[in-house]
Order: sequence, then C-alpha cells, then structure tokens
Amino acid sequence: MRTSFVIALSAAAALALAACSEKTQENAEATAESAGEDAKAAATGVGEAAEAVATEAGEAADKAAAATDELGDKAAQGAAEVEAEAHNESVGEAKAD
Repeated sequence: MRTSFVIALSAAAALALAACSEKTQENAEATAESAGEDAKAAATGVGEAAEAVATEAGEAADKAAAATDELGDKAAQGAAEVEAEAHNESVGEAKAD
C-alpha cells in the first residue's frame, strides 16, 4: 500500500508539474506575441515620425529656395539700378546690358 501511495503521489506531482509547465508556456507565448505587437506599433510610429520630418524638411527647403530666388532678384535689381545710375541710363537699359 505504501508503494501505491508513493506512485499515486508521484503521478499527481507529475501531472501538476505538467499543468504548470503548460500554463507557463502559454504565458510565454502570450508575452512574446504582445512584445511583437508592441515592436510593430513602435516601428509604425517611427515610420510616421520620419515621414513627417521629411515633409517638414521638404517644405523648409522649398521656402529656402524661394527666399534665395527673391534675394537674387533683389540683388539683380540693385545691380541694375547702380549700373543705370553710373551710366546715366534707365534701369531697363541697364538690365538689358
């Protein structure tokens, strides 16, 4: 009887351990899946932020190009005015030279 009791107790312990291991494995799978979803969400957020930065950089470059063009036009106008004054001619004539 003592042997039967030991065998029954050993079997119960083995089943309990197996059930515990199965639950641990399920928890590990759930944790890994959750971590994967978190990583995907973070990557999506980074991609969206990078796209926003690129858009803003493009807009800033467009503004800088427009400002440079405007500055170039003002410099050309100023040079034409100086040349017109120096040669005693109109600004239009100076620009044509």
